[in-house]
Amino acid sequence: MIRPTVQENAQRYAECIAACRTCAAACLQCAASCLEDQDVRKMTRCIALDLDCAGICELAASYMLRNSEFAPLVCEDCAEVCKWCKEECERHGAQHCQDCAKACAECMELCLKMTA
Repeated sequence: MIRPTVQENAQRYAECIAACRTCAAACLQCAASCLEDQDVRKMTRCIALDLDCAGICELAASYMLRNSEFAPLVCEDCAEVCKWCKEECERHGAQHCQDCAKACAECMELCLKMTA
């Protein structure tokens, strides 16, 4: 089987790469906003998941951009972390958490498509 070129995969992965980058940004913004919460202690899990999710989203985008043979595996893990982050953010009423949950849901969906 001939492996797709970097350019071919860049086109295949373009939507997922964009979703990963959008999600990473939303997660970082959510974490920063959670740090400003009056009761920051109640937001510690949200902050931790935001940071983990942002990190794996950037990693997944990197693997897809460089046509790594392990991109589907990283995308699978990324989808799982996005799921956890989404569920945590949905528990909070703040708009930044709701925005983050939405970005996580979109990223999760597209990452799962990359694993098929």
